Amino acid sequence: MNKKELATFAGGCFWCMVKPFDELPGIHGIISGYTGGDVENPTYEQIKTGETGHREAVQITYDPEVFPYQKLLDLYWPQIDPTDDGGQFIDRGSQYRTAIFYHTYEQKELAENSRKELEENGRFSKPIVTEILPASDFYLAEEYHQDFYKKNPEAYKEERKTSGRDTFINENWKN
Repeated sequence: MNKKELATFAGGCFWCMVKPFDELPGIHGIISGYTGGDVENPTYEQIKTGETGHREAVQITYDPEVFPYQKLLDLYWPQIDPTDDGGQFIDRGSQYRTAIFYHTYEQKELAENSRKELEENGRFSKPIVTEILPASDFYLAEEYHQDFYKKNPEAYKEERKTSGRDTFINENWKN
């Protein structure tokens, strides 16, 4: 019997946060959306102003027996610049800030431990600013944002290339 749990991560542009987790064993689905803010049922037009308090995020439905939460965290961190409090790469503003939104006490503990390990391992000279926050209402982004990398592969590749994300990952996360 498949057990299903939720994991929610903000890592800047949600287009770039889907593919790394997609189609892996134990991952049942990934949706792009908005979370952490004050506006009910926000639209992308509202979110992009940075005034709703929401962040672009992905919500992952997964089987923890096949793909444990720790493995999700291990995959999450190398997708982001955890030292940037002003957004991610070319995407600037509070709506692009990183965060781990926990759904359970166990997720909170694992997320805090993984952040502490990252702080202590010396990979980054600047402080780790990725927040660990309780999960709140998650609002589905518009359909054209869902699976963007599959629907618009050329635009997705161009976004990744020009954003600076891949350059940062290669320079800071590849060992």
